[in-house]
Amino acid sequence: MTIPASFERRQLPLAARYAMGAAAYGLIAPTVRVLEALGLAGRAIGTAWPRRERDLAKKNPFAGYTPGEHDVFVATYAKSGTNWMMQIAHQLAFHGEAEFEHIHCMVPWPDSAPQMGKYAIPVGDPSVWMASPEKKRVIKTHLNWELIPYSENARYMMVIRDPKDVFVSNYHFVKGIFPGFVPSLETWYQLYLSGKIPIGGSWAVNTAGYWAQRHRPNVLIESFKAMKRDLPGTVRRVAAFMNVPAADNITEKVCAKASFEYMKGIDAKFGVWAMFPWQTPSTMIRKGARGGSSELLTREQQRRIDQTFQAELKNLGSDFPYEEFCDLA
Repeated sequence: MTIPASFERRQLPLAARYAMGAAAYGLIAPTVRVLEALGLAGRAIGTAWPRRERDLAKKNPFAGYTPGEHDVFVATYAKSGTNWMMQIAHQLAFHGEAEFEHIHCMVPWPDSAPQMGKYAIPVGDPSVWMASPEKKRVIKTHLNWELIPYSENARYMMVIRDPKDVFVSNYHFVKGIFPGFVPSLETWYQLYLSGKIPIGGSWAVNTAGYWAQRHRPNVLIESFKAMKRDLPGTVRRVAAFMNVPAADNITEKVCAKASFEYMKGIDAKFGVWAMFPWQTPSTMIRKGARGGSSELLTREQQRRIDQTFQAELKNLGSDFPYEEFCDLA
């Protein structure tokens, strides 16, 4: 079934977007190259995430919203299988028959970055969950746990992915969205290790915060690793958690629509709407792979990610079972 969106994308006219995008590209891209040559790119870019954290602390995008029993949060560190889990949960809510122009016509994303135009359906719009046979809808967020509105009536699903694979996916994604704006791989890598990467911040802080909530009856933590190993089992676990009946025929439908091949075929329905009018829309469903970080990272760089985040988790007092969720280099 297709549900008409109850909102219009708030976009500037094409000419205005072209002018603004061209001006930004003309100024920022050369600046990044100069800063890179001077060895200052990491320091300059590294101020973005702390500034965003301060802004979020002052003005939480979920402020004033109280989750209800129809809400199913999909909370992840960016590039950890977010769209995959959203597709599973959304299809379960519609018995495997959901169709959409774009996933964010169905799924609110209150913390989407301002430069993305706040293009998702508003979190206060009830049209999707009211149309769902199960009276449920999905909400997407990349926020750390302490900024997500909690209610015993809602459900919260977290996906945790090996940070080495997250880094590779993140780098390809950001380069696709901001061509010419992203510094060298080494600079991005150092930002990631320091927890100051502009998209995501600290993987360890995010993971420790989610993991600490695992004992709540309305919280489900899934590993990307387990999802790749057993999709039907994942669908059944999510269905049980959402309290959605999942007969074999529904499970089969959901698995089919949550397969990599199907989602890759409708990639544009998950992608970020073009922020630059001359830009080819970036790929969202790239590989969906596990254990492929060697395409960008040396073995030593992979080991350093493992060691850095294991140490940081320990310093945070987290008992997160790193080796259960991640493949040690």
